Amino acid sequence: METSSARVHAIGQTEINWDKLDKTKFYVVGAGLFTGVTVALYPVSVVKTRLQVASKDTAERNAFSVIRGILKTDGVPGLYRGFGTVITGAIPARIIFLTTLETTKIAAFKMVEPFKLAEPTQAAIANGLAGMTASLSSQAVFVPIDVVSQKLMVQGYSGHAKYNGGLDVVRKVLKSDGIIGLYRGFGLSVVTYAPSSAVWWASYGSSQRVIWRLLGHSNEFQEAIPSELTIVAVQAAGGIIAGATASCITTPLDTIKTRLQVMGHDQKRTSAMKVVKQLIKEDGWKGLYRGLGPRFFSMSAWGTSMILTYEYLKRLCAKDM
Repeated sequence: METSSARVHAIGQTEINWDKLDKTKFYVVGAGLFTGVTVALYPVSVVKTRLQVASKDTAERNAFSVIRGILKTDGVPGLYRGFGTVITGAIPARIIFLTTLETTKIAAFKMVEPFKLAEPTQAAIANGLAGMTASLSSQAVFVPIDVVSQKLMVQGYSGHAKYNGGLDVVRKVLKSDGIIGLYRGFGLSVVTYAPSSAVWWASYGSSQRVIWRLLGHSNEFQEAIPSELTIVAVQAAGGIIAGATASCITTPLDTIKTRLQVMGHDQKRTSAMKVVKQLIKEDGWKGLYRGLGPRFFSMSAWGTSMILTYEYLKRLCAKDM
């Protein structure tokens, strides 16, 4: 059995600490598990991206019409445009993210502990800081992946250029804009993903504590450690709440970022402010929430799938005590 030192805090009896994991097994098995989750949910990202970059005259104005259009012109493979690029870059990016997340979370919990805050508040602060730091540390890898994959997702759509795979995108971007072209929208990515990650992990950490209290479990679980099914259900609920909260708060920034990243090489002078004005001109303020439905679903579904996979992975890779 694991001792109480293998856990973080009271509800921490359901959380496995970073120092109790077999790191090699964690990274190898994790690569396979998260690849599977990405395969299942990647089409949602393609649909969201197309909705966000659609011009005013584009006939496909909702998720279902976008899906029909993709299947009609490209079949199922069209829903996976840019997938190879994402998978290739996601492995090192995820290693950076998860390592930073877990190590920062432990340090943050120790930092806030002396303040004697309510446990949901402690969890929100520690998880939020960890999520933001992890996002910031991985953006150097994530942003070029975003730029290349999103150009592939929308190629030939609504007037966007066509490419012969990810390497062709990289070659053309470097030729026209240099290395800076691969980091187009970097500032907005940081502004979008860092708060989004902070909100997601803060919501996840604090909502779990609230749910446990609503279920009648005391802070120390003195009566009995909950069953694995109960733990999974609480983690899933936390993932849904976190995804819904983060998507509602950060969709406008994500829409602006996506538009900047997929613009053609002849649109170098376009700024975030010009994108905002164009969106408002076309659709009013609701234009900033283009793709909210798919993003809401994506972040909730991805968040729930990711966190269940992640927590399962940690249980699978926990060292025997």
